[in-house]
Amino acid sequence: MSIKIILADDHALIRSGLRTLLVNELGMEVVGEAGNGEEAIRLTRQLAPDIVIMDITMPGLDGIEATRQIVT
Repeated sequence: MSIKIILADDHALIRSGLRTLLVNELGMEVVGEAGNGEEAIRLTRQLAPDIVIMDITMPGLDGIEATRQIVT
């Protein structure tokens, strides 16, 4: 069984770099990517990942508030 991960960052280059690093790790699978907080919430509810790697400074709904909404 692999650890399911969602990457949430408004910079596509950062998400791409993190995905590249994680793809090479055994037992880890990036199941989704979000470019903003709203999308991170939606994907987390839809895909039920084990881990969300969240940028805290995104436009619109920031990562801190998105995380609050995900865990409640």
